[in-house]
Amino acid sequence: IQKMREIALVYLDRSGGLQKFVHDCKKYNDSKQSYAVYRFIISINPSDITELDATLGNYILHKPIQAAEIFQSVCFIAIKTLSLIEQLQTEAQISVLLKPTHLPPLPSYVLSLSAFPFNYTSQRFYMSEGIAIAMGTVTKYTQGARFLCTEETCPFSEGFNYIRVHLPGATESATVRNDFVCSLCSSPLQEDMKFRVLGDKQIVEMIDAKVLHALKGYSNDKSHFRIQTFTVFLRDELANKMNIGNHYQIIGIPACVQNGLQATVCIEANSVQLCNPDGPPFVGYNFKYLLSLTSSSCWRFTAVLANIFASEIVPPGTYTTLKLAILLSLVQTCDKENADYLDLLIVTSDTLVIDRLLNYSICLLPRGIRHPPSSEIFPSVSKDKHRTGSASIQACSAVLAKGGVCYIGDLSSYKKDKLELLQSVLESRTTTVFIPGKKYGEEADQQVTIPIQTNFWSFADVDSSSKKHMQKENFLIGQMDLGLIPPNLLDVFGLLIYNEFPSCQLSSPLVHHILKKAITPESTLYKVSQQFRTQDYEEFILFAKNLHVELSSEAENLIQGYYIASRRVRRDSIHGSTLSASALKILISLSKAHTKLSLRNKVLEEDALIAVLLLEASLTLKHGKSALCVAPNPVFPFDLVDDNSLQQRDIYLMQCHHQLLKFIGAYGPGIHIN
Repeated sequence: IQKMREIALVYLDRSGGLQKFVHDCKKYNDSKQSYAVYRFIISINPSDITELDATLGNYILHKPIQAAEIFQSVCFIAIKTLSLIEQLQTEAQISVLLKPTHLPPLPSYVLSLSAFPFNYTSQRFYMSEGIAIAMGTVTKYTQGARFLCTEETCPFSEGFNYIRVHLPGATESATVRNDFVCSLCSSPLQEDMKFRVLGDKQIVEMIDAKVLHALKGYSNDKSHFRIQTFTVFLRDELANKMNIGNHYQIIGIPACVQNGLQATVCIEANSVQLCNPDGPPFVGYNFKYLLSLTSSSCWRFTAVLANIFASEIVPPGTYTTLKLAILLSLVQTCDKENADYLDLLIVTSDTLVIDRLLNYSICLLPRGIRHPPSSEIFPSVSKDKHRTGSASIQACSAVLAKGGVCYIGDLSSYKKDKLELLQSVLESRTTTVFIPGKKYGEEADQQVTIPIQTNFWSFADVDSSSKKHMQKENFLIGQMDLGLIPPNLLDVFGLLIYNEFPSCQLSSPLVHHILKKAITPESTLYKVSQQFRTQDYEEFILFAKNLHVELSSEAENLIQGYYIASRRVRRDSIHGSTLSASALKILISLSKAHTKLSLRNKVLEEDALIAVLLLEASLTLKHGKSALCVAPNPVFPFDLVDDNSLQQRDIYLMQCHHQLLKFIGAYGPGIHIN
């Protein structure tokens, strides 16, 4: 033990820990106030200290509570020798928290609740990863307390001989209670309330990141695994270090906490680090080859990509506009603040095919979540299950889909209040959780604002919605009957898409595909499915979504010109302009998404044109045709079967570009575009 104390002092001196310790002592000494507990945090690099002394390194990793006592002794001797804190009286007043910078990358240091047996009584450091799915409010706990002997003649009736300090996994009653007795005279001990030290405590529920695969609703992975939440205690400087829905790596000491008749395994967190998985530095060879083949035009690569996408679900050449919109939304996913979002609402009568296509697509993202109808889309509040009486904010589909896509299914299945909440979130990208103070033992009510950083996908069944309400008679040309969906909700969805095939006229290739897949589900029907596998698309989307793109001045002028001209054209005498302010954001988001999908860094006029055509088609479905007068399917007016059809599409899009410039010139005076 004496040798380990000497090594600990040498390590503190070499690592700079001694200098920090002296600085912390100076703050205590300058306050001139007497404390029951003096708390010190010491950062430990296990590799460095094991090089110095293997025994001490092993002690820190496998007996951290006993190792802390060694450092406690060193700190006490240093304080007394150097006269760092005049008020300090006994070694028991010093509380040392050892924080390892990392743990050895070995399986025995990784916490897994599904691995058996699990030695949760070892009280040593483990590393664990997971997603924060529930977070409690910050409450107080007893960090340390001073006890005195009730017998006045006893020497321990004064001074700082009996100090109780919180240890990992200990409950409040283990630190402070009324049945302690004096070791000298066996008289009862009584707490000196003036010296109680309080700290912050927060309870977080975490779950293995594998749960994201289970929440996709569909997966090619046939393996079975058990997923269980585990409780993490964040104390003092770690309180509020986590955000709900984020993926974290923690180092901590597991403990078994008795909760009524049940025992709960929890982790006392020692350090918390945010996990940010990096995208791959490359895209597959076949995508690169396809990009080189289509390099003569800015439109061809994305056209071919949309044409062949999801060939396991629908035949190539079908649902091309919808597949392009899906790809654009997939690459426009980001968990940063003020990101560009792209939400999709599909109007269809083929709900089964559309559901399969959307479900397949969300599986291409690490954070693609299919919302189960039995749960909440947005966060809710409940009482903490550890019987503390405090509030716990529960995560939900929208929060778990952070940086990805939340697929909420059939929009017509939700009640009015849910749709109003969805509209509010789509407008502000935040949701507010109200915590009544009286119900959860707080003095005042609280409001917690949670960012919702995800794209939303949904569909509406044309057949069911037309049966549930009276149809209007005064429709404009091109306008769809969407009376069941509130108009304000339609406006905040980025794109409204009407799929190409009504249910009574399914295309022959689609019927053939569905029958073949029903008979032999594992079969590969098209050669392109082998050339561009699902895994290739996952890597491609992960690469494309991380591209940083900037608007060129030409693209910016085209977007701005179209927006101003459309606001002037799309207006009525009662409501003014029918074009919402969010349309400009949607245009920019679509343009950037098309640039990313094209694997470029600069948004060109060609990208802006695709964005305008997609939005104009969406606006036509909502409000009817405008003076721009685009075709019902403006991005893919005919089937793409060979190079000649791609060339024809390029000519058609150039004509659309010219038509758009004339539209801006006529209805957007003051906008100068060459």
